[in-house]
Amino acid sequence: MNSVLFFLTIDQSMLKLMNEILCAFRACFTRTAAFQWFVVIVVGLMVRSDHLGVTSIVRDLSLDPRHYESMIHFFRSSAWSLESLRLAWQEAVRRFAPLLYVRGQVVLVGDGMKQAKEGRQMPGVKKLHQESENVSKGEYIFGHLFGAIGILAGTPNKWFCLPLFMNLQDGVKAIFGWTGHSKERQASHVVQMIEQAFVSARTFGGALLLLDRYFLSIPALQRLAEGDRAGDGRLQIVTKAKMNAVAYERPEPKKPGRGRPPKKGKTLKLAELFQSRTTDFQTAAVTIYGKEETVSFLCLDLLWGQGLYQELRFVLVRHGDRLSILVSTDLTLEAAEIIALYGYRFKIECTFREMSK
Repeated sequence: MNSVLFFLTIDQSMLKLMNEILCAFRACFTRTAAFQWFVVIVVGLMVRSDHLGVTSIVRDLSLDPRHYESMIHFFRSSAWSLESLRLAWQEAVRRFAPLLYVRGQVVLVGDGMKQAKEGRQMPGVKKLHQESENVSKGEYIFGHLFGAIGILAGTPNKWFCLPLFMNLQDGVKAIFGWTGHSKERQASHVVQMIEQAFVSARTFGGALLLLDRYFLSIPALQRLAEGDRAGDGRLQIVTKAKMNAVAYERPEPKKPGRGRPPKKGKTLKLAELFQSRTTDFQTAAVTIYGKEETVSFLCLDLLWGQGLYQELRFVLVRHGDRLSILVSTDLTLEAAEIIALYGYRFKIECTFREMSK
């Protein structure tokens, strides 16, 4: 009944678009039967009324129960690969989705989700620390750590996050070591997120990646620099810094005489600049969470990272009583653009949380 109501509520143009998108995946399958099951499963996931796995698809599409085992075998079929499906999906998104572009680059969003699991012996389950100010959440849980990459699409009135990829990124390193997988799958969660973003950036021709403050780390910036040197694609990140972050001014010119030139200048505690440089703050109207808000900000290009000393653009933002420190590796972005971009991050939380269940 649900499937009948679904198809009655969509018009012919929508059916034509769905058919065109699904046909774009035909080249990913070496056998026709596997592709046909793929179409059945995708449509079943669209119309299902609950989240009980393959059983939901069989019930809501009114399929013969004997097809249950055939559908289960599809997921372990050698007629297709996950990587080919992922690349085909990204190409379909590039062709059909109304994407948000900032300075000619798409906007990717990434995040990590910790999903609690009761089965201690499940593959990939490990003890995870939860960093949250919510006292109702346990400090430690046993569960899975997922990493996800999405892309912003829609209209200026309503942007939403379209998922591109999600996988387990912790607790499975030993398994991948046994099976001879590449070192990329055995890297840290932070580095894996940058790796996945580079794959998407190659498809879309360049991207800005929005991440939370957990991902502002030296390994992430080093992998970003390695990808740029190797020609993996144009990728820049916009993230957030902790309030106790420390940065450095540019070093002064080397004085005559022996000794190496200095790598950094004066040390700055960024949180103190909200008080010591109040007169330097500027005011601007910026769209945040879909609404136009007036914020005051201070934009500074400083060095960051003990031993790395990479130049980043810091934007100190005062929005009412809230203080934030935003960071961008792209030094050409204006402060107002960085503030507006980070305002889109709330779009990913609900989307990725539902995907990880």
